Amino acid sequence: MTQDRRILVGVVAGAHGVKGELKIKSFTANPRAVASYGPLGDRTGMRSFRLKLRGAVRGLLIARIDGVEDRDQAEALKGLELYVARDVLPKPKRGEWYLADLVGLAAITTDGTPIGRVKAMHNFGAGDIVEIERADAPALMLPFSKRIVPEVDVAAGRIVVDPPAEVEVKAEDAAAELAGPDQPGAAA
Repeated sequence: MTQDRRILVGVVAGAHGVKGELKIKSFTANPRAVASYGPLGDRTGMRSFRLKLRGAVRGLLIARIDGVEDRDQAEALKGLELYVARDVLPKPKRGEWYLADLVGLAAITTDGTPIGRVKAMHNFGAGDIVEIERADAPALMLPFSKRIVPEVDVAAGRIVVDPPAEVEVKAEDAAAELAGPDQPGAAA
């Protein structure tokens, strides 16, 4: 799996018990689906893991991975991000998308002013955040809400952003960023 064709679907939150079971934080809509996509890979794509679900506790899944037999081995995996190949995930329904599909899209204001490109999508626990990279200005970190991002058009390769009044956006900040069609991640 190459990183650009993989989706982050979970992370190892720590050990559970003493027999090598793991606590898994799932990022899938149906948390148990994380184990149904086949082998999961690490960030590098060099290691592969098959989760065997055992149960759930306090919003986390309990799982086993072959070769992990005790608590020390399980604790060593804490923080391990689990990825799946993009092509094994179901196709998004109309009006839906995977957050990873937004990375690389152009970002424009509601009046059509270009402001940059989506650099990353984050979630620090209080909701999704869109990071917009600008050519000659610091990146913007904005809430990914319907009010701030009223339109997402993956097919057209753009998101429409209505930044709060406190955020200053100038067209010249993004002119170089949106200069050519050969930008990485641009939709075809």
